Parts: sequence; structure tokens; C-alpha cells
Amino acid sequence: MTRLALGTAQFGTLYGISNLAGQINSKNAKAILELAWANEIKMLDTAIEYGTSEITLGAVGIQNFDLVTKLPMIPDDCDDLNTWFNEEINNSFYRLGIQSAYGLLLHHPEQLLGPRGSQVYEALENLKARKLTRKIGISIYSPDILNLLVHKYKFDIVQAPLNLVDNRLYTSGWLQRLKNDAVEVHTRSVFLQGLLLMPRIDIPEYFSPWASLWNRWEHWLKKSSFNAVQACLGFPFSFPQIDRVIVGVDSVEHLIQISSSLKELVSIDKEIVYPNIASSDEKLLNPNLWEMGEI
Repeated sequence: MTRLALGTAQFGTLYGISNLAGQINSKNAKAILELAWANEIKMLDTAIEYGTSEITLGAVGIQNFDLVTKLPMIPDDCDDLNTWFNEEINNSFYRLGIQSAYGLLLHHPEQLLGPRGSQVYEALENLKARKLTRKIGISIYSPDILNLLVHKYKFDIVQAPLNLVDNRLYTSGWLQRLKNDAVEVHTRSVFLQGLLLMPRIDIPEYFSPWASLWNRWEHWLKKSSFNAVQACLGFPFSFPQIDRVIVGVDSVEHLIQISSSLKELVSIDKEIVYPNIASSDEKLLNPNLWEMGEI
């Protein structure tokens, strides 16, 4: 399972539309990380903006893992970018209990499009030159931004969503283009924040405009010999261009289910014919745009 990486947003926030277990505490975090390591999951994905995730990870101890983390939004009134980057990274690494990271990504890469874009990139490169991180890159919501950035900046890693509903990274041609340029591709949102694992009746009213999509998904699941977890995992793993598939879990049992599903997929000599439930609607694909009120 070396291509599987563990997302840790749930370690510090109430992340995920289907998360009923709440934020993961230190005891459960330790059990999850021990199980991840036992299943050869050697990479963790986190971010400074993930609440208390870093504190939880640091308390458990993650020195054996490869860690990818993300820098928060740079303040508009920041006069000294190098000092700001250094302070953010020093504080982050202190909380995590590490000396360096595998990857350091910009959580808000649109800032590279601003008047200080070149300076931001240089500050990021400086951290790599000082060996505080092996690789630098960006975390994106849509491949469209790549059209504006890759001709100007060189990234080692690009992290992007990819799932049965959001396959834009593939259909846009960017997945192959990134691989051709030797960029490491990490994909996330395998389950669309758990939305693809929810029973049809439990999907919030906000998503009713895409009812036909959910109906096709429900119909396919009823007819298929594969369950939702297997189908959702099998889709990104079917692309050899993807280096890491990031999954978040809210319990040990959830990770066991994911690990078991992947092992079953490997043992099944049958190709999955996936349903056509892809969408190009940002209001569905980008969780930052979801407006659901109290759910």
C-alpha cells in the first residue's frame, strides 16, 4: 500500500460531511498511526490550518513517517516573506516534533498570481535549499490554476482532488502533463468528504440539484459486485500517473475497512467498469462552496 497516504485533517478538526465520530483524540490517533505503519502506509498529509492536528501528531510521534504539510494564507501586511516562512515552519515543526518535511505545499497557490508571486516562490525554494523540505509544491482545488502557474514556476508536488465525481485532473489532460514533467502527483478527496459513502437518503438537501448523479450512483452500487469504498478507492488507483492517494479516516475501524478493501481489490481479477457520475459544477466539486446550513 505504498501509494496510500493518510490524511490527518480529522486529527485536528471536525472534518468531513459524513464524519459522525468527531475529532480524533490522541489515543485514537496513536492507534490509527500504528495501524497505518503496520499496513505500510508511510506518508502523512497535514496542514498548519488543520486545527490542532499538528499538536496531536507531535504528541503521538511521527518521526518515522514522510510528512507533507501546507503553509497557510500569507498575510497581506507581511513585509518580510522569508521571516514569515521561517516562523511558520519553525513553529509547525516544533508542534510536529520533526526537523524537516518530505513536502511543503502552498495551501493557497493563488497567491503566486499576485504581485509578490515570484518572492513567495523564492521563499519556498529557500526552505528547500536549506533542506527543511525535500520537495515543494502546491495544493489546488481545480486544475485550471495550473494553466496560470506551471509555465512560470517549477513544482515537485501537485496535490489535487480526484474522485468519481471530480475527475477534472484526468479529463483536462493535466494528470499526464504533470507526470510527463516528472511532477509528483498526490490526489485527495477520494470519497468527496464522505459524500460518496453516504446512503442516498442521508445526502443533505443542498445536493439535491445533482439528484440524477446520486441516483445513478445508487443504482450502480445495487447492481455492482463492488461496494462504495472499493469503487472509490479503485478509481484513483487505476491511474499509474498518481504517486500518492490520500485518504482521511475518523477511526481505526475506518482505516481497517479501507485497508481491507484495497487488499480485496488487488486479489479480485476483475476490472471495475465505473459509473458515469462525473460533474464539472464547482458548487458540487469544491467543499469550500458548499452552503448547507445546519446539517
